[in-house]
Amino acid sequence: MLASIKTNSLTNEGQKLGMMYFRVAIILFGAQLLMGLIAAIQFLVPGFLFEIFDFSVARMVHINALVVWMLYAMIGSVYMMITDETGVETVGIKLGKLGFWVLTAAVTVVVLVYIFVQVGAGTEASIWLIHEGREYIEAPRWADIGIVVVVLIFYWNVFASYMAGKQTGIMTVMVANLMALAGLYLAGMFFTDNISMDQFWWWWVIHLWVEATWEVFVGTLAAYALIRLIGAKREIVEMWLWIEVLMLFGSGVLGMGHHYFWIGTPEYWWEIGALFSALEPVPLIAMFVHVLYDWGKEQGMAHGRGEEGNVVTNGPAMAWIVTNAFGNFLGAGVWGFFHTLPQVNIYTHGTQFTAAHGHLAFFGAYATILIGMMYYGVQKAHGVERMAMNFKSKMGIFLITFGVLGMTVALTIAGYEQVLVERAELGGTWNAFFIAQELPWYIQAQLWRTIMGVVTLVGFIYLVWDLLTIGKESQKEEV
Repeated sequence: MLASIKTNSLTNEGQKLGMMYFRVAIILFGAQLLMGLIAAIQFLVPGFLFEIFDFSVARMVHINALVVWMLYAMIGSVYMMITDETGVETVGIKLGKLGFWVLTAAVTVVVLVYIFVQVGAGTEASIWLIHEGREYIEAPRWADIGIVVVVLIFYWNVFASYMAGKQTGIMTVMVANLMALAGLYLAGMFFTDNISMDQFWWWWVIHLWVEATWEVFVGTLAAYALIRLIGAKREIVEMWLWIEVLMLFGSGVLGMGHHYFWIGTPEYWWEIGALFSALEPVPLIAMFVHVLYDWGKEQGMAHGRGEEGNVVTNGPAMAWIVTNAFGNFLGAGVWGFFHTLPQVNIYTHGTQFTAAHGHLAFFGAYATILIGMMYYGVQKAHGVERMAMNFKSKMGIFLITFGVLGMTVALTIAGYEQVLVERAELGGTWNAFFIAQELPWYIQAQLWRTIMGVVTLVGFIYLVWDLLTIGKESQKEEV
């Protein structure tokens, strides 16, 4: 009987390529957490690894690993869904595999340069070969070009498959969104001598690339996953998906104005940015609420008829995707709005409030659903009908979520202390900054941030352990 257990049930090359992207994504996820923990320790012990691995480098690798692992997981998720949505094999799969290896080689070289070379002389050569020194998009110019080429290859795979097969609403939104994903990154590949203009275009990548195109990306993945995991009605998820597109490209573009408050742009951005920036998560949450309400009602009707109804086919994936709805609302919505209004932002700008929002928003809006898609990929790879939560699944989601929430609360307290002492009381001078760094609230908050970072890392270990084992365990249970 055990000999009949399937070892790989992926039916098409696109899904196999998706799993390759997932494997690299989880490695980079681990690197992100490790670098974040090093940076957190350096807040408490400034001399830790001094002149060996400085804080600026640890922070740079931490942030860039975050962006890149999520990009890998997003691309992997799309490859998992292309054939299911279009009904055809992924077009140009050999080119897609070449793009994967080119991107992986480039990321490896860039990370090694970050770690071992660390900084350059600030010349044209440094921009091309070491890093550009622009937060979040530090990649050297050659890697920038490589990323765009790889994303264009990926876009061709998706677009050609879409044109050759069924053209569902989910894939229509995905194809349109990927054009923006590739195009907006170009805004970060040039700079001007005017710092306000340079920051203006930089925010087009940092905000629109992440908070507009990535949010639509998440919406399409959520719509697809809800159909596959609980049999949600396609017309419901696609209706909310189109509403999300309208709201995100309205609120997302105009909401970008909250980054323009203090860089020399006109003051009308104060009102525009403050008004629209908190609306982005609303349609995604509405989709979840509507779908889960509809599903629960159908379950009740099915039980009333003595039937089983549409059961959850992948417990861990569903748990992570539901966490996404609430995490998106809290991280992007509530914590984002905490410090968005210009009357508040003048005090909170550049404090740990920003870090608190960033940690919870990236985790809640993106990491959760991408981990859910990884579990879905594991289910497909092992050919099992159902995959239930086990102890490792529960420990993974609990510890990671608890750890990130703990870090968010600790950073919020640190930011609150900075606002009260450094900004409001002492006037935001350099002296005020250093005084605020040494007060008990701040130090205790950074200590708790570090402790919660360790909790998150332990949860990650459980997550990886579960992803490596749950497929085979589910096979044995089915047999």
